[in-house]
Parts: sequence; C-alpha cells; structure tokens
Amino acid sequence: MTKDQSAHQLAGKTVIVTGAGSGIGRAIAIAFAQAGAHVLGVGRRRDPLDETAREHPGIAAFAADIRAEQAPEAIVDAAVDRWGRVDVLVNNAGGFAVMSLAEATASRVTDLFDLNVTAPTMLAQAALPHLRRAHGSIVNLSSTYGHRPQPGAAHYAASKSALEHLTRSWALELTDDRVRVNAVASGPVRTEVLTSAGLSDAVVEEMYEHEIGRIPLGRLGEPHEVAGWVLRLGDPTAPWLTGQVVTVDGGLELI
Repeated sequence: MTKDQSAHQLAGKTVIVTGAGSGIGRAIAIAFAQAGAHVLGVGRRRDPLDETAREHPGIAAFAADIRAEQAPEAIVDAAVDRWGRVDVLVNNAGGFAVMSLAEATASRVTDLFDLNVTAPTMLAQAALPHLRRAHGSIVNLSSTYGHRPQPGAAHYAASKSALEHLTRSWALELTDDRVRVNAVASGPVRTEVLTSAGLSDAVVEEMYEHEIGRIPLGRLGEPHEVAGWVLRLGDPTAPWLTGQVVTVDGGLELI
C-alpha cells in the first residue's frame, strides 16, 4: 500500500481517535487526516486536543471522558452530526498502573479495566451501527505486554491481554457485517502515559533506560512509527486483514 493509495481510499472517510491529545493518539489523528480522512480527536483535556487539531484542518476536537456513562453515544453522535458517517474507530486511550499483587486494590483494578477494556467496548458498541453500514474497521491499541508478562504491572498487562482477545473475538463476530477488527501492540514509546500514572520524572527515565537496554533495536519507538501501522490496519486497502495483533516494538517481544 502506497501513501497515495491510502490517501485515495481514506478521502472523505470519518475516523474517531481516542486519546488524541498527545503522544501516539496525536500521531494517529494526524496520520489519518494527512491521508484525507475527517478525524474526531477525543480526549479528556480540551487544550491538548486543540493543539492536535491545529496540526491539520481535517481534525476536530471533542473533549470527553470515554468512561462517562453517556460518552460513547455523544462521541459517535458528534462524528455523525458533523460528517454523516463513521468508518474507523481507533481505541487508543488507555491507562498504565504500576501495581504489584501485594499493592493491588479492587478500586485500582476496576479503574484500570474501566479505561482499558470497558470504555473501548462501549465505544465500539455505540459506533457499531455506523461501522456496519460503512463496512468499516476497529483498531485497538494494545502493548507488547498484552501478550507477555510484566511483573509489577500485571493488571495493566492483563487489561491489554483482554483487549487483544476482544480484538480476535470481535473480528470473528463481525465478519458477516464486513467490519474488520485489528490491533497494534506498541512497545515502549516516550509519551505522557507513565507521568500520567503518577510516576516521577526520575522513575520514568529509569524505566525507559531499562527498556532501551532490552529492546533489540536499541531505542524507544516514536509515536509516528506506531501511528503508521494503525493507519495501515484501518485503511480500506487492507480488506482481507482482520483479527490480527501487529506488534511494533523494536523486537522486544522476541526476548
């Protein structure tokens, strides 16, 4: 698939991207907009979303907490009211938590799964009638640790493992509707997610250095490198690809 093919196929399509205010989500929103799509960038904070929207005129900002009870319907309605359709849903928003078994609490586990599993589920459900009409696609954002252990953050890993299993199961469930469902499992990328989890800058840097030492390609990923694969999976030029989890992590899953 060439860049020109992608732009041709996505021109006029509507894409919802959650967690679009920074990092990988911002890069995904920009990638789809550059390919000609209309993009609704969703996030909790308006100012970062507005920064994303300023990167391309094809991006519109919509501030919402995807965990709120009426948020999924409001997000989908905002896209449909503006552009008349939904072709691609990118479930990028998610949270990270350092939480050993000894430190785990029911409320922290529930909060993590609410954000990483329940919210994407309800948003996919709200978008489903429109995705069926468009023969569209869902792209979920997982992690290398969705399919390998992560001591000290097992519940985060488990939430991403659940999202990967949902990806495969939804792919089979929605074949008759010609709705494709895939996922991108990202390795470590320098974003705000660890800081947002309450970790200090020093701890974050220590974690990054540890990961760099383990990644075969010897560096962290860049947001645009992950976004490129999300674009490929959401693109209509990949009509025979569904139920796949594409790992983009510099080889980390191999060790």
